[in-house]
Amino acid sequence: MRNFIIVLLLGCVLISCNKISSNYVNFRGFVQGTTYNITYSSVDSIVYKDQIEALLAVFDTSLSTYNKQSLITKINNNKSKKTDEYFNEVFEKSKEVYTKTNGAFDITVAPLVNYWGFGFENKDEIADTSIVSILNYVGLDKVKLSNSIIEKADPRVTIDANAIAQGYSVDIVAKFLDTKGVSNYLIEIGGELKTKGVNKKGKVWRIGIDRPFDNNNIPGQNLQAIIKLQDKSLATSGNYRKFYERDGIKYSHTINPKTGYPVNHTLLSVTVIADDCMTADAYATAFMVLGLEKSLQLIKKLDNIEAYFIYSDKNGKYQVKSTPEIKKLITEV
Repeated sequence: MRNFIIVLLLGCVLISCNKISSNYVNFRGFVQGTTYNITYSSVDSIVYKDQIEALLAVFDTSLSTYNKQSLITKINNNKSKKTDEYFNEVFEKSKEVYTKTNGAFDITVAPLVNYWGFGFENKDEIADTSIVSILNYVGLDKVKLSNSIIEKADPRVTIDANAIAQGYSVDIVAKFLDTKGVSNYLIEIGGELKTKGVNKKGKVWRIGIDRPFDNNNIPGQNLQAIIKLQDKSLATSGNYRKFYERDGIKYSHTINPKTGYPVNHTLLSVTVIADDCMTADAYATAFMVLGLEKSLQLIKKLDNIEAYFIYSDKNGKYQVKSTPEIKKLITEV
């Protein structure tokens, strides 16, 4: 999201319905630099738009790298070590995924993302020696969190939660609706989403997955597949909407935190299904770093994670691979 989390990849969109029935509420808007779309069942038709936007505004003051007064900005600028519940939740999940992916997912990758021109600073000339230097203060093992106090081994370490916080914001809205007794909903923020129950027609929610070709910037216009999603979360990541070219070379926005360079493999996009959206968001990013084969090996060791991979073969043709359970939910377009 702009001003909160850059929306790099809106890999999935809600397949829109016509008119929402009287016992379903639907509203959409623009928060924290991206769009959102929320639909839920409501016996009394209460609209929670103001409460949800207020909730997300508070979330922004914790984890937005674009908010100069946010908690994460103060930590990055070494003006504070104190964290909050939002930061702690994201940090602990990030640490878990960092460990399970052997460092492929790393929220301290911010200096490298910025150096390559995809973060919250302007792009500079690229030099191998600079990348080697930056790698000295990249690595989540250089950060410790205890009793809501964060300690950095090097003051130059900076944290960017963009690859996980957007998914977490979906979970926060879902938790809010759960406390209101809502039994059916679809929450979509910047392309990451979570569903519960069924839609207004009493059927499982249906989600479109975009075809990953360069500059496919209109979600839903060119679909690769449609997936049925019930009581699960979904996040998509890819390299087809955020990249730049220099001297005839295309540079992906996905940076490998271990090498310091943009990834260079055949995986174009990955859609991940998990119980919560924060987990789905993190693994979608990790799999884009790892590439197809390493991701397929890793996912066998993970619980309650399903994935749908779109990649290009040696002839440049689109191919797909998916985990067994997700095959039952997917319909190719």
